[in-house]
Amino acid sequence: MDQNLKKKIITGLAIFVAVVLLISAWQIYVPRDFGASETIFYSAKAGLGGTKIAQDLKDEKIIKSSFWFNAYALLTGQSARLQAGLYDISPSMSIAALVKKMATGDVAKHKIKILEGWDVTDMADYLEEKKFYTREEFNKALKMDFSKEFDFLYSKPKGMGLEGYIFPDTYYVPVESSAKDFLTLALNNFGKKLTPELRKKITADKRSIYQVVTMASILEKEVPTLIDKKMVAGILWKRIVTGMPLQLDSTVNYATGKSDSRVTLADSKIDSRYNTYKYYGLPLGPISNPGLESLMAAINPIKTEYWFYLSASGNGKTIFSKTYEEHTSSISKYLNS
Repeated sequence: MDQNLKKKIITGLAIFVAVVLLISAWQIYVPRDFGASETIFYSAKAGLGGTKIAQDLKDEKIIKSSFWFNAYALLTGQSARLQAGLYDISPSMSIAALVKKMATGDVAKHKIKILEGWDVTDMADYLEEKKFYTREEFNKALKMDFSKEFDFLYSKPKGMGLEGYIFPDTYYVPVESSAKDFLTLALNNFGKKLTPELRKKITADKRSIYQVVTMASILEKEVPTLIDKKMVAGILWKRIVTGMPLQLDSTVNYATGKSDSRVTLADSKIDSRYNTYKYYGLPLGPISNPGLESLMAAINPIKTEYWFYLSASGNGKTIFSKTYEEHTSSISKYLNS
């Protein structure tokens, strides 16, 4: 074979390979529509197989070619790893991105943001409004027994719900998950936050986790800053030890369903175990779901000479008093003026 012919063959092969590589790259790494903004949900059923998935994506106009989807999945060893689930996908995604998404099980997720101080009613309203779960689904899940999975629930009285234990945070929950799945995720988060060191401290102070969570839920509603929460925790634990009533508007509001900064005289006389004007000690249970600062404050209170405190509305300032006379003076100054 003469040299000219050999060069032509090599050049031709090189051009052919380059063209194949360019076409492959274009098919695999270039989305069908870069500018597409719409997202659809695609449900990959168990046992569906890569070929059927590829054809579905082609029919839905998500990818340009089912052949290249299959070829890329096979060549990269991901074909057998494609997982069932509900996926949020778009024509703006490349075949490579789609294959990776399904091979890693990166299913569509809800972003659920639980705020500090919310109670379970607030959560139920939010979850239903966002169409994550219905109020009935969430309330049913709240009544389930999670104590076998989470030992920190052992001290929770039988018949009491999960109020206080649904840790405020942002959760990314699979769209097809149940309300129980969400609660399991939130409880697992609570368990991680309540470290072995914190649990030892609770035990050393001869308190139960349920008592600490109840106290933390009160602090979450009563005062805004960590230092104030620690000081108020010191006051409230001291009142409990000495038999002095807590007299907290926040616990009464939990019983009445109101959100008044100051409860009425009539409300302060209602017969409820959440009425800390009428009953001594902690209320029946948590009144909100506290964040980490409130939990830390309940576990690590600051001891002071104060017996009273007042949250001055509007400026976030907490006024502390050693005597009832000082306290009533503060009320006149900050609330009645």
